[in-house]
Amino acid sequence: MKTTSFTKIRNLIKSITIYCITMTILSCLWLPLASANSELTEVKVSLGNSAGELQFFPSNLEFETGKSYKLMLDNPSSMKHYFTAKDFADASWTRKVQAGKVEVKGAIHELELKPEAVAEWVLTPMKPGKYELYCSIKAHKEAGMVGEILIK
Repeated sequence: MKTTSFTKIRNLIKSITIYCITMTILSCLWLPLASANSELTEVKVSLGNSAGELQFFPSNLEFETGKSYKLMLDNPSSMKHYFTAKDFADASWTRKVQAGKVEVKGAIHELELKPEAVAEWVLTPMKPGKYELYCSIKAHKEAGMVGEILIK
């Protein structure tokens, strides 16, 4: 009988030890993810301006791999513009795109902003490289509405 009680206690101690080790490992994995989600670096980009210039302001963007960002896009011009960066989008994990009362989740390749529109794109760049940015409206790219996105 003493052996059975001893075995039960030993098994209980093993179970508690395994539980504590598992919880410690899980908390070490969870904390970086939780803090990464709460710490977004905000980057503002204007598509054109009120003077009608066909440019991105700024036209060169730089991001770090694994860091979370809130890309704040606005269109202060009187015409619609596109934020087109397919390869950048493919190299990033998109958490969401928010425009007005609409939240879009999933793969994003291009965002259309009508005059005076704003949108926020919450993303985490995952693959280093240089990526093309342009407005896909006919003649806008050719007129200079281009840029470059660098993920380090």
